[in-house]
Amino acid sequence: MPKVGLVSLGCPKALVDSEQIATQLLDMGYEVELGDDSDVLVVNTCGFIESAKEESREAIADALEQGKKVVVTGCMGEAKGELANAFPQLEFISGPAEVAPVISAVKEYLPMATAPVLRDAGLPGEARARLTSDHFAYLKISEGCNHKCSFCIIPSMRGKLRSRELLNVIQEAEGLVADGAQELALIAQDLSAYGADLRYRQAHFAGQDYKTNLKSLCEILGGIAPWVRLHYVYPYPHVDEIIPLMRDGVVLPYLDVPLQHASPTVLKAMRRPAAAEKALERIHAWRDICPELAIRSTFIVGFPGETDDDVGQLLDFLEAAELDRAGCFTYSAVDGAKANLLEGHIDEAEKLDRQERVYEIQAEISARRLQRHVGQRLRVLVDEWEEGDPKQGDVHLVGRSMFDAPEIDGVVRLTVEGAPPGIGEFVWADIIGSDHYDLYGHVVGEEIRIG
Repeated sequence: MPKVGLVSLGCPKALVDSEQIATQLLDMGYEVELGDDSDVLVVNTCGFIESAKEESREAIADALEQGKKVVVTGCMGEAKGELANAFPQLEFISGPAEVAPVISAVKEYLPMATAPVLRDAGLPGEARARLTSDHFAYLKISEGCNHKCSFCIIPSMRGKLRSRELLNVIQEAEGLVADGAQELALIAQDLSAYGADLRYRQAHFAGQDYKTNLKSLCEILGGIAPWVRLHYVYPYPHVDEIIPLMRDGVVLPYLDVPLQHASPTVLKAMRRPAAAEKALERIHAWRDICPELAIRSTFIVGFPGETDDDVGQLLDFLEAAELDRAGCFTYSAVDGAKANLLEGHIDEAEKLDRQERVYEIQAEISARRLQRHVGQRLRVLVDEWEEGDPKQGDVHLVGRSMFDAPEIDGVVRLTVEGAPPGIGEFVWADIIGSDHYDLYGHVVGEEIRIG
């Protein structure tokens, strides 16, 4: 069976693109392996910031030096001339989410000598090959973005907002759950804009009519998957309609809201669509409705023209908002971004100092937010387990509560006596401790499935 290597770089949205490529190759009879142990290598690149672009260039260069045929796709593929100049050996370059051209290039480089050996197609929906763990899956509900943030070039790379049809998303979700996914993480460049380009047209599902919008999608998916998590949500007023669904357990009480800053001056320069004071009001209102709500966000420091006063406003906002988690990045000039033309670019050392100030304050806030779970009994999804003391028969589990997204948040570290539960199973755990990032406890019981 001919083998194709796959290197997937960048965000979860790019990972889903890689999974779609892998799915089609598997359906055609190819063997697909993560890494570069093959004669033909597909590199799904990231072109958002310079460090990500450098990682992509290194992956391409390493493969070419080994004499491999390299198929380049992804966000860096939008700058075909730049890549072609850097790597004249490249014969194929495509942009993001362009699956069919990638498949054609692989077929040209590595023709199938025999008839395809198709995967099992017995699952309902559109179960795709996944590069995540079996019990977790990303579900991309739209492509592109209509915002014009001055630091970002995503619209130029991935185009304007293009929402998927409601029934199409539901069908894929059903397939993923039938294939073992316990948790679906909804992703898009702007999740809360879902359906706007389709004018929120009606769709018929299970005997009811639904608008093509985020609320309808949450209502339906909450009845399909045990856990549904929302990422990349802008704090628009209509997001308020989702919070009661979180309170009532339809979807997880978790929001990933990329706020980017709190200073009105910086936000204006960034061309962000929401004001900090409105965001703070909305966060407080959300928590009034759903006190358990966990909120994570990301921020950029060192944006051109940012002052010490602007940073102070950001720190004050963090204290007032009490976000559960926050990532902080230093501003990186992106080729083609309008922010590059602004005056007042910040020294790299100063950027790092400002980033450290944010992390110091947020670490204490996160620790306080985690401390509230000590003494609670939480439902935990088991991600992995490690052996403890063999003489004691203990096993240490690593899992996540409903407040923890994989890879970007902390974990729940648990001890269990006797036979451990399986990976991807839910357990109940008593939480006995916490630190700045993780929770600690012990398993008190596994869930019993009926039917």
